[in-house]
Amino acid sequence: MLAQTAPEVHAGVDTTNIRIGEQVKLRLTATIPAAQFKDIRLGFPVLPDSLDHFEVVSRSSVDTSGDDQLKVLGQTFVLTSFDSGHWDIPAMRFEVLQSNSALADSLFTLPVGIDVGTVAVDTTKAFKPIKSVVTAPWRIWDYWMEITGGMLLVLIIIGIIWFLRTRKKSIPEVPTPTVTPYELATQQLQALKAEKVWENGDIKGYYTRLTDILRTYFEHQFGIAALEQTSEELLQNIKPVTKLNQQRDKLRSILSVADLAKFAKLQPSADEHLSSMQKAEEILEWTRPKSEETSGEGVVTQEA
Repeated sequence: MLAQTAPEVHAGVDTTNIRIGEQVKLRLTATIPAAQFKDIRLGFPVLPDSLDHFEVVSRSSVDTSGDDQLKVLGQTFVLTSFDSGHWDIPAMRFEVLQSNSALADSLFTLPVGIDVGTVAVDTTKAFKPIKSVVTAPWRIWDYWMEITGGMLLVLIIIGIIWFLRTRKKSIPEVPTPTVTPYELATQQLQALKAEKVWENGDIKGYYTRLTDILRTYFEHQFGIAALEQTSEELLQNIKPVTKLNQQRDKLRSILSVADLAKFAKLQPSADEHLSSMQKAEEILEWTRPKSEETSGEGVVTQEA
């Protein structure tokens, strides 16, 4: 058998026949010859929350497997449908960029057909009447756990009140933190930038810390549960925050490089490390709260 000489992409499902509301797993894979793996950057398709006749329930991160001959990158999506009929999951587009070329190429999967059936109803049988509500007799011993729990709660409350009134030493007041989410994120980025951890080969650690700093800032500053979301979920959930959504392309670029470095084991260049850091600093400055805006040092020039 001839050895594979070019990347190949594939879309497959665990079943081609479901009922309305049931789920199907869509698996996207890209097979790359091991000899070309370090020279190719491959971007997986970005699926929206809704496709024609399908809804995306969940999505996994990109994983890597393979051997000395072939490397396989894969991502799994869980889909469901509430429209009966035969529907096609459309062809998926992968972006392929060679390290020695500035032009991106595209690879497409084949469409995948799914049959979505309805729940069969036997109309030959008579409808059964709705049963009336049966009232159970009330007995106090049926609620002994609730009563005991309530009494214990009352005793605990009384004990706490007694303790607060009789203790002699007052609890010192905890000072209010003076570091804002923006200031903390700025300090952490400066520290990470100064360490240059990528020079020691810790590429994954560098991008993990970089994205965690941004996610923590988004969570504390804008109330987005960024630390619990995938990259695509985060990009979707920043849309209501206008100032943050204006930096969507920069954030997407950072998350894309970080996911490839963390999960696909690709090795971005030193210029890409610094570019990701610069984009992160620009996102912070663009979304900086008005109460913290000052003229002078530390202001990064914004792109138009």
